[in-house]
Amino acid sequence: MNDTSPAQISAIDRFRALHDSGCFVLPNPWDAGTAIYLQHLGFEALATTSAGFAFSRGLPDSVSAVSRGLMLSHISEVVEATPLPVNADFQTGYADEPEGVATNVTLCVATGVAGLSIEDASGNNTAPLYDFDLAVERIKAARAAIDASGIPVVLTARCEAWLVEHPNPARVAIERLIAFAEAGADCLYAPRVSDPGEIETIVKAVSPKPVNVLVSRFNSQLTVSRLADLGVRRISVGSTLACVAWGAFIRAARNIANTGSFEAFSEAAPFNEINELFRKRTARD
Repeated sequence: MNDTSPAQISAIDRFRALHDSGCFVLPNPWDAGTAIYLQHLGFEALATTSAGFAFSRGLPDSVSAVSRGLMLSHISEVVEATPLPVNADFQTGYADEPEGVATNVTLCVATGVAGLSIEDASGNNTAPLYDFDLAVERIKAARAAIDASGIPVVLTARCEAWLVEHPNPARVAIERLIAFAEAGADCLYAPRVSDPGEIETIVKAVSPKPVNVLVSRFNSQLTVSRLADLGVRRISVGSTLACVAWGAFIRAARNIANTGSFEAFSEAAPFNEINELFRKRTARD
């Protein structure tokens, strides 16, 4: 077993327990400050967002734009910001072949995360999903790397069928998520599935393993209670909180540029509230 901190093991234990029953929300901060604030609100775990982080650096959400080293540094920053369990959005695992995925998963585990996700989107316009057999082997490699590390982080396997606009996303997602579960994934995830019937079908197909559902502007009518009724164990929001913040910033900036109005400032978060939260945290540290 590799050396690991008691804090990481404690976070992993708490994160695994959250998946055992009920339904919890896993919000996605994009820097240390937003992670701290989400902890302040009482959330029990967090997840990084590759897009939210990329946008904060003036970059597109792409493994070719956000390097492996930069992403690992960001994941470490979020892990160090709070004692909450953190799930890493590790995109493709920064490799196509299983051997590379295994190497990079080992590096991600070493950041102190309680979990990480690997997706099956290839980034290739002509074949946007990895070949089925390769996609499964990539999850097997991630599982083997985690097991070899001796640090039992939660492995989430993602099928991007809806995100790449596959003509039959439900069929593809169910087939792949079942195979990913058999390959060793602890949690299954098909971003942007919105239809309650399809969500329930996915939950039943991979049962008893837990399912994560992404809530974004495409399915914001869903609620925690509704998803819990469908059997969903985990709800994440991906880049949506970051995009909400970007939306407020863009509207205010456009108003200034186009009309000379500062009316949007009336909706600004109170400076003293944010400053006091961080002041108290600094004093404790």
